[in-house]
Amino acid sequence: MLRKVYALLSLVLIASFVLAACGTPAATEAPAAATEVAATEVAATEAPAAELTGTLNVWSFTNEIRTMAIAFQGKHPGVTVNYTMIPMTNGEYQTKVKAAAGTADSPDVVALEAAFVKEWVESDLLADLNELLPLTEELKTYPAVVEVGTNDGVARAFSYQATPGAFFYRRSIAKECLGTDDLAEVQAMVADLDKFVETAAKIKACGTGDYYTVGTGAELFTPFLANRSQPWIVDDTLVIDPKIVEYVHFAKMMRDEGYESGATQWSEGWFAGMNDTLKDANGTPKKVFSYFLPTWGLPYVLSPNSTPADSTTGTGGDWAMVNGPMSYQWGGTWVGAMEGSPNSELAKEFVKFVALDEENLTNWATGVYTNEYLKAIDPSTPDDQQQAAGDFVSSQVVVEKITSSFDNSTLADFLGGENSYGAFAAAAPSVNGALLTGSDDAIQRALNDPLAAYLSGTSTEAEMWQAWLDAVANEFPDLIIPEPPVK
Repeated sequence: MLRKVYALLSLVLIASFVLAACGTPAATEAPAAATEVAATEVAATEAPAAELTGTLNVWSFTNEIRTMAIAFQGKHPGVTVNYTMIPMTNGEYQTKVKAAAGTADSPDVVALEAAFVKEWVESDLLADLNELLPLTEELKTYPAVVEVGTNDGVARAFSYQATPGAFFYRRSIAKECLGTDDLAEVQAMVADLDKFVETAAKIKACGTGDYYTVGTGAELFTPFLANRSQPWIVDDTLVIDPKIVEYVHFAKMMRDEGYESGATQWSEGWFAGMNDTLKDANGTPKKVFSYFLPTWGLPYVLSPNSTPADSTTGTGGDWAMVNGPMSYQWGGTWVGAMEGSPNSELAKEFVKFVALDEENLTNWATGVYTNEYLKAIDPSTPDDQQQAAGDFVSSQVVVEKITSSFDNSTLADFLGGENSYGAFAAAAPSVNGALLTGSDDAIQRALNDPLAAYLSGTSTEAEMWQAWLDAVANEFPDLIIPEPPVK
């Protein structure tokens, strides 16, 4: 294309010379300076950048970014993306990427989950991406997204998502037990933790011991984390913020009072509560009123699990969403280019496409990347590879343009007519990324087993705190460990 533009310009210039030699009137001749400017403008506006070519190795912990990898290849046919998915179970993904870093087996681009993105951003494993920062201004990327991917003034990762959280509830149960399913009225009933507990008691009393406010108290861990005053580590010291102690007591109360169903988060039982098939050991049905979930929880978790596998009907249309008792954010995926990659420029182009390209973000959010679309690019695309509409993207520019398109969407139908995108857009600016540190994932995973033992009654609170502190000390031997809050 570039050669064609310059060839055309050359013909134009030659023609002008011929016409001038033939005695073209001076009034019709273009001055030389103007001709040069025109040539420059045409070359700048019409000539595309050199076509990208090469092979890119991208590693992730889900198949999500594979969709974008296929779309990237569709835009740049000269690029081949080798996509590797490694499960995140027990830190397997992080371990394998670290082991490969600096070797011939290292990926060029890595996906980074919110739980451990800061560890990587604070390390020397990722390349400097500051040259992409002007795009965040153009797209009005939510500040917290940029903040999380930046350390000491150097941007090393960007995300295509912003992930404010919400409180999703069943309209039918709200009407039965609370007398209304109105958004404003229900929000008032769960506006803070005290009111939330009062409402939980009403939900419990409404049934015959089979109504539960949430599937598990573990859902509230992230909202409590987001409302701390300090991160986990300050001045090489583990910080047990008062919100962490409050959460432990709150989770225990929810379990003991029977306000949560006792299901383990991400288990079959937890998902079953979304479609009314959850039962206790005796086969008695358990009805779950609400779930704490972020932006991605609606299209990826709640909606897909609202219909039982053996049925064509489910709970879709019976849900609504409000802010709930606490503002919070949960999760998200960042992408970064590995330092020392032999394909560093191509890797940066991929990061830019994934997180900072308006067209891609729009396509991602609005369901353009169907399986049919992807297979047209790569016929070997798996049958289940696609991106449903509804994921909340990190660009405020894109969000403002597409929010109204969700007024009559499938997700709006799922929420009884409510526009989820509009609700998340109102919550997104309040997301705070300052509390994330590189050690969060390990510290929080170390709490899982001790807390589970305490909630089930097989250990005391003091034993729980000590077991957790011992695990953290073992993971971080140089960290100053405080005394347990309960002895």
